[in-house]
Amino acid sequence: MTSSYHLPAGTASRGPCAVDVSPGSAGWDHSALRVLHLPPGGSHTFDTGDSEWIVLPLSGSCTVGCADDFGHSAFRLAGRTSVFTAVSDFAYVPRDARTTLSSDGGGRFALTGARCARRLPARYGPAADVPVELRGTGGCSRQVNNFGAAGVFACDRLIAVEVITPGGNWSSFPPHKHDEHRPGEESVLEEIYYFEFAAHDGTPGLGYQRVSPSGRGRGTDLLAEVRDGDVVLIPDGWHGPSMAVPGHHMYYLNVMAGPDPERAWLIRDHPDHAWIRGTWPGQPVDPRLPLYTAPSAASAPSSP
Repeated sequence: MTSSYHLPAGTASRGPCAVDVSPGSAGWDHSALRVLHLPPGGSHTFDTGDSEWIVLPLSGSCTVGCADDFGHSAFRLAGRTSVFTAVSDFAYVPRDARTTLSSDGGGRFALTGARCARRLPARYGPAADVPVELRGTGGCSRQVNNFGAAGVFACDRLIAVEVITPGGNWSSFPPHKHDEHRPGEESVLEEIYYFEFAAHDGTPGLGYQRVSPSGRGRGTDLLAEVRDGDVVLIPDGWHGPSMAVPGHHMYYLNVMAGPDPERAWLIRDHPDHAWIRGTWPGQPVDPRLPLYTAPSAASAPSSP
């Protein structure tokens, strides 16, 4: 099954970026994602343009330099070995700036972006300040690293979080949507999912992503087998479940932004499946979680 909403690894690459999804290529107005691969000693410079960005190491460490009319900032990101080993620190760079990433050891770095109106200052986000949430119980247990969540880290439009689903579990469940402006109840947010999987004895992992029509927008309808480096675009619709096959933990990075005046993640559960939340208090959280927690403030590196 092929779909313009499922971008298998390599199909959304451009230049040094293994993934380059822009509002123009996605056919929407706000959300963007790049995944940059840098060799040891490599660097990459880009103009932020009309968008704000969070630079998040997926593997490896880097230095982020940001220059604009207000001066120059530099942040050293300690990063991590992989998305399955640790929470990472990150850097926020504003619109209308020139940014350079450089890495002595090389690595992979996500740039989560959103078109925005306000220009906020460049900032460093310590790993120690990232709230690690355990959401759901039983077979719906998952871990959410809320590094760029609304109410956690200040952005103009951008919302970004990481989700880790243990092998065999379902996340993004019950299916939910955010494609309708309902003040205090539901936001309009374009969403990108970027996937990685934990291998087992050298065997790569995989999972499945479902998006079903909600009666809004484009009527997005998708059931995709997803693997390392795949991307799923969600302009509208009920999304979920995200299913991790047994034996392979699943990671996805969520990038969201939209036109609503309030930067908020407000969702509506699918009416056929919302009842599942009521069963969670009677079950334990999957004992495999958390895979890790945020480091203590005392051990967290500081920016230069």
